[in-house]
Amino acid sequence: MHAMNRRTDRSDGAGAGPRGAHDTDVIVVGAGPTGLLLAGDLAEAGLGVTLLERRPAKISNLTRALVVHARSLEQLDARGLADELVAGGHPLTGLRLFGRATIDPTRLRSRFPFVLVTPQFEVERVLERRARRAGVTFRHDSEVLGLDQDAEGVTVRFRTAEGPGSVRAAYVVGTDGVRSTIREAVGLPFPGKSVLRSLVLADVRLAQEPDSPLTFNATGEAFALIASFGGGWYRVIGWNRHRQAADDAPADLDEVRELTRLALGSDYGMHDARWVSRFHSDERQVPSYRVGRVFLAGDAAHVHSPAGALGMNTGLQDAANLSWKLAAVLRGRAPDGLLDSYQTERHPVGKQALRSSGALIRIALLPTAPGRAVRALAAQLVNRVRPLSLRAVRTISGLGIAYPAGPGAHPLAGHRAPDFRLAGGGRLYELLRQGRFVLITPAGEPGVPQAPVSGGDSSRPADDRVVTASWRSERRTALLVRPDGYIAWATDATAPAARAAALRGAVAHWTGTEDGVSIATALTPPAHAADTRAGR
Repeated sequence: MHAMNRRTDRSDGAGAGPRGAHDTDVIVVGAGPTGLLLAGDLAEAGLGVTLLERRPAKISNLTRALVVHARSLEQLDARGLADELVAGGHPLTGLRLFGRATIDPTRLRSRFPFVLVTPQFEVERVLERRARRAGVTFRHDSEVLGLDQDAEGVTVRFRTAEGPGSVRAAYVVGTDGVRSTIREAVGLPFPGKSVLRSLVLADVRLAQEPDSPLTFNATGEAFALIASFGGGWYRVIGWNRHRQAADDAPADLDEVRELTRLALGSDYGMHDARWVSRFHSDERQVPSYRVGRVFLAGDAAHVHSPAGALGMNTGLQDAANLSWKLAAVLRGRAPDGLLDSYQTERHPVGKQALRSSGALIRIALLPTAPGRAVRALAAQLVNRVRPLSLRAVRTISGLGIAYPAGPGAHPLAGHRAPDFRLAGGGRLYELLRQGRFVLITPAGEPGVPQAPVSGGDSSRPADDRVVTASWRSERRTALLVRPDGYIAWATDATAPAARAAALRGAVAHWTGTEDGVSIATALTPPAHAADTRAGR
């Protein structure tokens, strides 16, 4: 039996009990941040989850991601994890790019108006703890060899020190990184190209402490980033135009010192390198995030340059988008077609991440003096023109992402829901910790069952697919918010009877209480690029 949890007690019986020919509901391959968030979400929804990971059962500190952006912190807040990460990290209220352009996250309308510097292994630590508590079955030291899928499920074959094994599930999600075995097993290409070769990565100690927990600069010859991640250790990532070598060529502390002096003007007295490695950075994306019953997320689906620190953040948001849809389908609340909306919504976001990071890295490494002069002018323009600077910070933070809403939808539909304050003192993202849709209406809305909200807790409505709350303000708009924090539906209608009927219809339409088909239709409009405007 899988552990019960605070999101649902599965009292409706959907998806519960023997799984027939399946050993578990979902197999997740890869225990990085994307896989851990996804597995934890599914387990908290009461589903059986097996997570396969080729590494030993140990959180590695040899990771590249160093930054958690505001939208990812909001997703972690919806799982009760953000405050712990923030307390142990370094919140930055400003970032300077190329020595001139300033990114000001304090302008964000978010509970997290900053950039959090914290190592990836800290994100993995809190997500793994949550996943284990929720009942995820971990199988470390398990190297995936391949898979076989049919109309009823997927069987994943793997190898451990004890020999070969297999496990079968209704669905499989590959979150196993840039060299994804799952991606290869389903025959998906990974088109793209290398954009930077001979990047150097190191953990060092410094004799001189930089002015900021995150220091970055680029010249035409080099770039370097230094970030503190506790215990007196600093992560260094850098590139030197004049020191290009193959990935397997040795790298040493002298090379790290040289590129850092070129980019930052100082090596800060680097010493005692714990390790130094070399790698290359690609821009690649699979054409489809779904093949039958197999899905890809995170670096298995898209990779790009480290500029903008978008990699881990985009993967976390992939997982948040896919998890509630898998749960809805597996619990009989939506048809399998709902899962196609994962491609519709997230593939354009991955493409945008490639474009944004690619543009940043190319601008950073302009080799000529005239090019750098143009870059300086552009930086001044960003600093002085408020709409441009706001758009830049919303794009990097992830708060500007919106999904296609279809013709005739309310202007708010598809957009991220801010962390609204609710009657009784609670917040929207506290309610989202229950893994349900949240319906927000004016107090005493006729025809809509209300539940008192206090400190993020709510009494349970008759149908446990939706939790209801009231505005703290006099706002009259009614909103239905998806489990991943995006607005599914809204209305400004004022006629009481029509409004009440619309509310009831929207809840049935989106949560599957009516016919289980509406939600799939609502989330599969014609594919087009995700809306990354500043939003409303």
